[in-house]
Amino acid sequence: MILSTFVRLQGWRLAKQLDIATLNPEAAQMSLLYSILAPNAETIFGKEHKFSHIKTACDYYKSVPIRDYEGFRPYVNRILAGEKAILTSESPFMFTLTSGTTGKPKYIPVTEISEKLGSGLMRQWLYRILINHPKFLSRAIVGLVSPAIEGYTESKIPYGSISGRIYQRIPHIIKRSYAVPYSVFELKDYDERYFAIARFAYGRQVSFISTPNPTTLLRLAEVATTHKEDIIRAIHDGTLGIKLQQKEITLTLQRFIKPQPQRAKQLERIADNTNALLPKDCWQHLQLIGCWTGGSVGIQVQKLATYYGAVPIRDLGYLASEARITIPYQDNIPSGILALTINYYEFIPEEELDSDNPPILLSHELELGKRYSILLTTTAGLYRYQIHDIVEVTGFYNQSPLIAFIRKSQDMTNITGEKMHVNHILTAMETVRQQFNLAIVTYRFTPDIENQRYKIYLELAQSVEENQLKQIVLVIDSHLCSVNCEYEQKRQSKRLHLPCLYIMSAGWAEQEMRQEMMNGKRNVQYKWKVLCHEFEPLGYVTASTNSK
Repeated sequence: MILSTFVRLQGWRLAKQLDIATLNPEAAQMSLLYSILAPNAETIFGKEHKFSHIKTACDYYKSVPIRDYEGFRPYVNRILAGEKAILTSESPFMFTLTSGTTGKPKYIPVTEISEKLGSGLMRQWLYRILINHPKFLSRAIVGLVSPAIEGYTESKIPYGSISGRIYQRIPHIIKRSYAVPYSVFELKDYDERYFAIARFAYGRQVSFISTPNPTTLLRLAEVATTHKEDIIRAIHDGTLGIKLQQKEITLTLQRFIKPQPQRAKQLERIADNTNALLPKDCWQHLQLIGCWTGGSVGIQVQKLATYYGAVPIRDLGYLASEARITIPYQDNIPSGILALTINYYEFIPEEELDSDNPPILLSHELELGKRYSILLTTTAGLYRYQIHDIVEVTGFYNQSPLIAFIRKSQDMTNITGEKMHVNHILTAMETVRQQFNLAIVTYRFTPDIENQRYKIYLELAQSVEENQLKQIVLVIDSHLCSVNCEYEQKRQSKRLHLPCLYIMSAGWAEQEMRQEMMNGKRNVQYKWKVLCHEFEPLGYVTASTNSK
């Protein structure tokens, strides 16, 4: 098959390069660091941090302080304004957009070299799958991505999705294997988008489906069952099956559609027998699912078998808007080989995160079973970047650690990609305090991963009418959407549900503090947590918007 041959030829060389690097990760990483710093020594950032004088890893962390995105924002703002040679000598041709801790979105630069390296890692990922699953590309492919371009900066630089850009630029000879035309992902209405994805995907026999978030796969299966009659009719008649608000996309998609009465009859028999339209019944040749399997989405992965059957799952790897970091090479586990040939990495032991001068470790110094905060240096202009993620070493591949993403750190949670920061919550609660004139004693948010929503525990120094509870929740939800673009996207696509509010009995916060003291926390060390990863409250709930 053409696609398998293409993947094999392109992936073998890249996989060999990484395998060689894993034999001596220290040397591979130092070589990469020099290759990143040298061409950028004359940039504004390079001059300020004396890149030309850096000869060792120790020189590097003495010259360049650790900073998160807010430390890079002034530099990025200059790039957004049209200035050149700020972070990299090669100007970014686009940005990816993700939520920031302050309510302002983060614009992550993308350069030609960073895109090339990231695309190469994806081709290598496909090649390693082909070794274990030689038939996974034998039928149609369903890849679910975000739009390549979602907007433009003031200086006319586009921002959007790298995965969408790669999908958009797939060679025509290979594009025929993809069931869903790229234009579908440009639909702004999420309900229209999911219907169109299902309509095209169910028209083909699929052997491989891939998207980062497993909740996307769950929703696709649910949409297909909910609209099974409309989808079957559209496949039979050769129509789109839905009236789109973006009429220009309707015209584009019509070129990919033709009547498929035989396929429609197959689906109709399945729907009659099962009263559903599940992938496990409709795609008899499905060989593999590609999606995240670890972190907070793990509980959603467990639900996939109900819809997709007992199909192997290959994790896409630890990746973020800032970088692609690992490449899994085994099924059904979240850990992967550290991408030593793409980014330079440093690690801080989790237990040392609050230290004034924490130890900095390199990849060859990590220990099995230990957890670390990871720092990134990328070819796109992030240097010693604190991404606020906790990872764990699960094993070794040659001399290189196998890494798995565990959770966000430092006042952050993540149910399904929304990257909720405590600052988002603080501004939302101040909004409802003012709008409803609430006498707030305290509050706490906690992720309800199983039900894909946030629980809000709120103690007030006043009573509140029960009919106001839903209004309060709606205002909180609306504000979170306004300050966190990732949260808004997940709410619009229904991968994240409306928060649930619990009004707590008087004295609840005091009870919580006393319990912490009993558990050994010193009074001077006690700090109320506004956002908790795991939490079961003490005290009584006096009112709730919980319908479950």
